[in-house]
Amino acid sequence: MAIDCISNIPSMPHCPKDESKKLVFDASVFSFQSQIPKEFIWPDDEKPGAGADPPELKVPLIDLGGFRSGDPVATMEASRLIGEACRQHGFFLVVNHGVGAKLLADARDYVDNFFELPLSEKQRAQRKLGEDCGYASSFTGRFSTKLPWKETLSLRYSAKNNSSKVVEDYLVNKMGDEFRQFGRVYQDYCEAMSKLSLGIMEILAISLGVKRSHFREFFEKDDSIMRLNYYPPCQKPDLTLGTGPHCDPTSLTILHQDRVGGLQVFVDNEWRSVRPNLDAFVVNIGDTFMALSNGRYKSCMHRAVVNSQSTRKSLAFFLCPSGDKLVTPPAELVNKSSPRVYPDFTWPMLHEFVQKHYRADMNTLRVFSNWVQHRNT
Repeated sequence: MAIDCISNIPSMPHCPKDESKKLVFDASVFSFQSQIPKEFIWPDDEKPGAGADPPELKVPLIDLGGFRSGDPVATMEASRLIGEACRQHGFFLVVNHGVGAKLLADARDYVDNFFELPLSEKQRAQRKLGEDCGYASSFTGRFSTKLPWKETLSLRYSAKNNSSKVVEDYLVNKMGDEFRQFGRVYQDYCEAMSKLSLGIMEILAISLGVKRSHFREFFEKDDSIMRLNYYPPCQKPDLTLGTGPHCDPTSLTILHQDRVGGLQVFVDNEWRSVRPNLDAFVVNIGDTFMALSNGRYKSCMHRAVVNSQSTRKSLAFFLCPSGDKLVTPPAELVNKSSPRVYPDFTWPMLHEFVQKHYRADMNTLRVFSNWVQHRNT
């Protein structure tokens, strides 16, 4: 797609200010309505539709126990399985990941502590337009169509030395001291996710045949995003989506699902479901890592569906590099037969693009790359 200027990019339909004030997604009300607002009804070609569940995606289950204990044979087997998955669709599961059972249970349980509050209480942490952090009741303040049937609480996490309590401090500042323990749980959870991410990055480097420490060092001072997702029941689940079809613009996503299914991945021209597994994390490659791998590993389109009976909850950690890191593939992945696929960029550039100019979808990296190349000419 040729991009003449930023205004010609097929951008997201923003809500006019007066309209965004009229529509507020209140889960305690909307969950029981037999008719859902038109803003939440998706186009026919994107609706999940009624009928049988899609076939299950055969996602490899990677045991990280051997890698964590330093077993070279187990590490090579993990890298082989992950490499295969990343070339096909970019999704895999990890078990024996080293995240404590109590921390994981607390992180799951505390989701309700926030989302079951009255709307007016949750709005104390309201996410402002253009910001990373805060509460969003759907995306009613950003978009006017194809709204997702969900609420989110997004938190910024930084691994830099002077950011040791950034998650806890944010929640206390927005919600009051009664949320200090809530903040500590997610501070600890983010630290565990950051550590797990670096281990996975080491395996990814092995699988790509580059220096083992390359990606670990690249992401050591990560500036990442933690998101709590809350998908309430919907009486017309065949008309809407919890999260629309998209590829994650970030580098790596580590997702924990509850027992309620809903995650679907688009593989071989059909939607396939990823079965929930409480002992495992779902990991997928994002656009930024696809660029780092020079296109060898795929950032795959996925979505979340809702249902009429049960609330679905998930925890998503989006690994992002420090803002001063240049996203460029290692030299080993660039040669005559594998020339550069994407231009150099920084994560803040791509992040600003999806926040201000383009609603993230399956074409984000391609459209963004065209925009960067045009801007540089």
